[in-house]
Parts: sequence; structure tokens; C-alpha cells
Amino acid sequence: MEDSRQNAFIALSAVHKGAYADVALERVLSKNDLDPRSRGLVTELVYGSVRQMRLLDTLIDQLASKKADKQPPLLRTILHLGLYQLRYLSHIPPSAAVNTTVELAKKNGLSGLSGFVNGVLRQYLRIAETGIDPLQLPENPTERLGILHSYPDWIIDVWLEQFGFTATEQLCQWLNQPPKLDLRVNPLLSSIEKVETALQETGIDVSRVPYLPQALRINGSTGAIQNLPGFNDGWWTVQDSSAQLVSHLLDPQSGEFIIDACAAPGGKTTHIAELMGDQGTIWACDRTASRLRKLQQNTKRLQLKSIQIQVGDSRHFEQFIDKCDRLLLDVPCSGLGTLNRHADARWRQTPQSIQELSLLQAELISQGALFVKPGGVMVYSTCTLHPQENENIIANFLAQNTNWQIEPPAPNSPCFTFAKPAGWIKVLPYQDLMDGFFMVRLRKSQ
Repeated sequence: MEDSRQNAFIALSAVHKGAYADVALERVLSKNDLDPRSRGLVTELVYGSVRQMRLLDTLIDQLASKKADKQPPLLRTILHLGLYQLRYLSHIPPSAAVNTTVELAKKNGLSGLSGFVNGVLRQYLRIAETGIDPLQLPENPTERLGILHSYPDWIIDVWLEQFGFTATEQLCQWLNQPPKLDLRVNPLLSSIEKVETALQETGIDVSRVPYLPQALRINGSTGAIQNLPGFNDGWWTVQDSSAQLVSHLLDPQSGEFIIDACAAPGGKTTHIAELMGDQGTIWACDRTASRLRKLQQNTKRLQLKSIQIQVGDSRHFEQFIDKCDRLLLDVPCSGLGTLNRHADARWRQTPQSIQELSLLQAELISQGALFVKPGGVMVYSTCTLHPQENENIIANFLAQNTNWQIEPPAPNSPCFTFAKPAGWIKVLPYQDLMDGFFMVRLRKSQ
């Protein structure tokens, strides 16, 4: 398993130099023929260490005799891996975690600091063995939650203001867990009963998701997704349950003209086609051609004919003005509701990036509203839990466009249970057991 630590070290070093965690991990895994157990350990070490970066840095600062600015960057990467194993991986004996981390230092040009690595890790163990947590936390609630659960203070403050202390802590804990794997059954080629039975017959533990007629949740590991029964036949696609709610809120009807203005990678586009019975026209728009390839692949696999591709920035599509019956505007956002899926996003986003995103979102909804016919529908959605990207965008749009109104989901809609008194939907992961999402359905007056 030492190879696992070395591969994790290579990937984590790349992340610390600025690489995206998923890209760095995939690069390492694709170059090494590892057995499933080793792949699992590498994945856990990389994603776990990235998620817990602030906590691990705090531990190092509290335990180490050398100050952070005196430590080589690679040393901190090695200490992250060692401390992560000691704190979070109970199935790895502490002595093995210490010894393999010390060897990692020697193997990567830090032999002279191997004693320092050994000392930091053993100091952690000595304190832990007394029953005291080696991590010392401040009294300030923002810093306390931020260090303990490893988030920047600004994200904690945004959530504390919305949800209060207890719910914020629950949200932090949920988003530090490995993500759930949900499937969306394609009713045009299969049924939820057929897919459920096929998965169970291969030993997969699967359960249904309340309120969502096409959703199945896989519990436990599966191996390669493409090897599961029904994948190549187009029986299902991977899509989180909260993302499935978005297309149900849009409620597309057979024969309609629909635009998905920010479509890539296309999970919601294909869902719209399924809900329409693949009858009508859907324009899938995105400014990044490479991200639309995934949509084209899934369209073919799911055997859908109603989807057309339009590459470009939807803020500039004058050809669509007053043309569509329904518009889906699943805008680029900070992704604060899906931090369990994107381990490093919490460290990449900043208050400044939120400001820039909210300006883009305001432009997209203003332009998108022009595409909708009188009497038509627009659904605005994000996978974030930041009011500046959600409630504030809608409030400002409605103040400037009095011919639009919020239209709550109908009582027979899968979305009805999740609707808030204001008419929009805010999915809270710790409460609803799915990704964090915001979505609202708007109706243009005749």
C-alpha cells in the first residue's frame, strides 16, 4: 500500500500547486494500474486531505516546532497525508501511518526532515492517547466551525447568517462526507422497477428516493459505472436527486420549444427530453464546445432525438427572442451546495468570485427572459447556498421586470414538498439528503 501513499502524494502536491483535485487524481490513477483497494485509498487520501486542509494546517502549526514559512511546501503535503490518516482513517494502524509517512519524506528528497515528520506525528499520537483532542479550537464561533470542519471563515459566515449555528454545523458535516451516487431512470427505454431489479441481481444495494419517480440511490461501492447493467442500453444516467428536481420544476410538455441556456454537461437537458417523451425541440446552449461533448455522448446513449446543440454565449443569441415556451437557466455558480463533490471548490471560491458570478447571473437571467414567449415559463437554478447568487438575483430581477412572477410548484409536482413559503425551492443537504440547490419557477405575463 506504500504505492498508494506515493500516488496520493503526487496528486496532492499537484493540488497544492494549483491543479484541480479531480484532474490531479485522475491523472495519477490513469498512469498506474492499481487494484480497487489501492485506488480507493489514493482517492480517500487526496480528497480527504484537500477537504480537511484548514484543519490539517492548524494541527501542523500547533504541533510543529518549525513555523509554516520555514517549512518546504512538500513537507506540508507529506504532513497532511500523515495527519489525515491518524485523525480520520481508523482502519490504518497508527504505527503504519507514521512509518509510511516518514518513508514518504525520505523517498521524496526530505530525508533530513524525516525526524521532524516522525516527531510531529508522534506528538499528535501522544496527546490523543491521553484522551485530549490534539486540535485546539478558538472560542469565536466562525473560526471554531471553520477550523473544525475545514471551511474558509467567509463561507461559515454566509451560512451562519442564513441557517444559525446548529444547522451550519450539520451542513458542514454533510458536505465533508463522500457524495451520494444517484441514478435517473430513462422511462423511454426502461422502468424504475426494471433497473432496480437488474442492479439488485448483480449485488448492488439500491434504494428509491422519496418524491422522485425516476431516482434510484446506490448505497456502497459499485466499481466502474459503465459496467453496471443497463448503462450501455441507455436505461439510466447518473444525476443527483436535487438536480432531477430542476427539470420537474420546469415541467416541459410534449411538442414544446425549450431552451436550456447553460446546458453542459447536459444532465438536465436529457431529463427534459425524457419528460417531454422526446417530442418537441430542445436547444442545448453552452459557450464551451468541449463541455457539450458529454451531452452529445449521453444523447446518443439515451437514444434521444429532440436535442439540438448551439455553441456560444446565450447572452448573445438574438435568434431566440420570444421563441421558447420554457427556458431553463441553470447558471454558472459557486457550487457551495456540492462541496462534497468538488473537494477543492471551498478553497477556490472567494467573496470576489461570488461578486463576479452574481453579475454574470444577473446578465443571464435578464437576457434569458427575452427568449420566453408571453405566458411562458423560466426556471432559474443554482447548486449553491449563497443568497447573493439566489434570492438576491430573483428579487432584483422581479423588481426590474414586473411582467414576471414567481409560480410555486403544483401540489402534484415532485417539487411541491421542497417549496418554501416564498415559492422557491431551497434544497438543504443535511435535511433533504441530496445536493444543495436553489431553484425558482417564473411565469411571464400574457
